[in-house]
Amino acid sequence: MSLPIQFCERMKKLLGDEYADFEQSLLKPRCYGLRINEKRCNLDNFPAKNVFTLTPVPWCKQGFYYPSDEKPGKHPYYEAGLYYIQEPSAMAVGTLADIQKGEWVLDLCAAPGGKSTHLAPNADLIICNEIHPTRAKILSQNIERAGIENSIVTNETPSKLAKKFPETFDCVVVDAPCSGEGMFRKDEIATSEWTPESPQICADRQDEILDDAVKMVRKGGRLVYSTCTFAPEENEGTLTRLLARHPDFEIVKTDIFPMFESGKPEWYKNAHESVKYSFRLFPHKINGEGHFCALLKRKGNEPRNEPKMSDILKKLPNTLTNFIEDIDGISNDMKFIQAGDRIWLTKKPLDLTGLKVLRNGLELGTLKKGRFEPAHAFALAWKPEYMPRKVNFSADSPEVIKYLKGESLNTNNNSGWTVVCVDGFALGWGKISNGILKNHFPKGLRWK
Repeated sequence: MSLPIQFCERMKKLLGDEYADFEQSLLKPRCYGLRINEKRCNLDNFPAKNVFTLTPVPWCKQGFYYPSDEKPGKHPYYEAGLYYIQEPSAMAVGTLADIQKGEWVLDLCAAPGGKSTHLAPNADLIICNEIHPTRAKILSQNIERAGIENSIVTNETPSKLAKKFPETFDCVVVDAPCSGEGMFRKDEIATSEWTPESPQICADRQDEILDDAVKMVRKGGRLVYSTCTFAPEENEGTLTRLLARHPDFEIVKTDIFPMFESGKPEWYKNAHESVKYSFRLFPHKINGEGHFCALLKRKGNEPRNEPKMSDILKKLPNTLTNFIEDIDGISNDMKFIQAGDRIWLTKKPLDLTGLKVLRNGLELGTLKKGRFEPAHAFALAWKPEYMPRKVNFSADSPEVIKYLKGESLNTNNNSGWTVVCVDGFALGWGKISNGILKNHFPKGLRWK
């Protein structure tokens, strides 16, 4: 890999004697990591710990390194959503956000979904947004695989969301689009696309995004800002400009990450002194890629502004009633929403009129002519023990591989919609008839 000359010259000036170690670190192999999905399991019942060689990530209790020759992304446990493949440094954002039970969260620049899946387990509601349509679809797919039922996935501009959700969230996370310098050794495309103008172009965009983001944080709420770049104008600079425009925000001093470097106010002219409370992750200092993050708080203390709620289904279609009558876990505080022929289950039926919505709670399924077909998302999010019919196979069984490839299976189980499980964790649906389990694992996800 060849590093951009202007990038190297700038970093030499900033790092001084440390530059040689820094440059050498960018020429070494990247780190690989996965994070346990606490929506599905925890370390105590995490079966992958006996399959892969895992070493803890110091700044994330759910995070682990794994060696490059192991492939957890090609394992049935991945399809069951037991973990998310995530670069270790990126895990710091979810730790810093420290979502508490009952909070409403917005992940404003969420694709491909790593941070959203980290933030979701404790949240009462999480809105995961991505402005680019193709990336929004990937985000929605990862939210589905993780079994996250308390989410809304949108494909919107920050400004449109800000008008819809003023002072609505306890925590807003902005993992901002950036020049990507921290990803140089991970992604050669990031290196080839970088130009000397990239940091300033990105900094201008970050200012615009944050001006909308702050509007959605309730008074007393939190804003987490992060990038994967080393450029001061996108890190200390962006924070300095943010504090100047929005003096009702302040950077929180925290000792949560003693292994990270502090922010560098001396790297940006007229930087706000408090940017020293941000964190810089350098690849020559930690086992991870380049990253930057900071925790901010909005002054004051007021409850969140909960938006208008949408209409819910007052009477359920008979085909849906027949399907759910034997399913446990559906409580009275859950509501049903219909969009076209699709039925969604939610505790927070927000009015999303005017927004591009890919996922509105948990997709329960689709109304067909005279029948109801359950959604893949529902199988992954619901506990298998709540389902009336299930079949279970071990991860190394031929049946699991056949299922993931879309093949039918022989079975002596009772007929009807059945959840297919791997070691007790749901993989998806099958429908049993006359001793044959017809495969309903989504065609786009099937193994080759």
